[in-house]
Amino acid sequence: MSTTKLLILGAIAGSTIFVGLPLGRLSRPMPRTRASLNAVAIGILLFLFFDVLAHANEPVENALTAASSGEGTWLRFAELAAVFAACTGIGLLSLVYYDKRMASRARSLGPGAATTAELRPGLIAGLSEAHRLALFIALGIGLHNFSEGLAIGQSAANGEVSLATVLVVGFALHNGTEGFGIVAPFANSDHRPTWAFLAMAGVIGGGPTFLGTLIGNSFVNDYVFLAFLALAAGSILYVIVQLLKMAIRLGQTEALMWGMLLGLVLGFATDYVLVLAGS
Repeated sequence: MSTTKLLILGAIAGSTIFVGLPLGRLSRPMPRTRASLNAVAIGILLFLFFDVLAHANEPVENALTAASSGEGTWLRFAELAAVFAACTGIGLLSLVYYDKRMASRARSLGPGAATTAELRPGLIAGLSEAHRLALFIALGIGLHNFSEGLAIGQSAANGEVSLATVLVVGFALHNGTEGFGIVAPFANSDHRPTWAFLAMAGVIGGGPTFLGTLIGNSFVNDYVFLAFLALAAGSILYVIVQLLKMAIRLGQTEALMWGMLLGLVLGFATDYVLVLAGS
């Protein structure tokens, strides 16, 4: 497979994330509809969290098995385990402390004591809560999709052209549900995202698939693959908690449970394509 064709396939796999983004433009849906949309996104993200952790743990478990049988070293297992733990923590806690810092800054700055420069918000800090959380979700999904791109590129680099093609189809279906997860925060907000914002979020979430395909076709590295999966797991866990807070405020318990179930079913259904491919 030529590099050009491979990159086109990687771009296609990432671009389907734009399918669900227009839902963010819905104007003030009914409470039950808002709760259902939010819950489906939670279900999709719960699946992604499970899927990311399972794939991230594979090289660590393989290293442990190899070390215990004498075919590998305990040092390699320790290194992979450390990367797994550290990057998951960074992905989760960096967002926690960023939000904490922004909240503390908002409380401490008073109009009488702050200068004009101090009151000028940063690019992300100046966004609404829904916009900021949507960007965090896009970032987590983008890190996950980078690892998917690595899988596509590595399959092609190893001469497994048919597997790479099926991975593209599977990831394309998979990413079609992820765009919906990005815009979930707007279901519980009076703010509507602009088309420019949705385009930017789509590039952040889907663009890394293309980059991962390019890099994965050039070299294979378990540490890089694991690091991006772990970062994605941490950041996805953070946004799941935030969306659950929104769901509790909406108070639609029945819609929450049905929506989460539907989101999980959608996530697993798209993943079964990859299972059939033997990936």
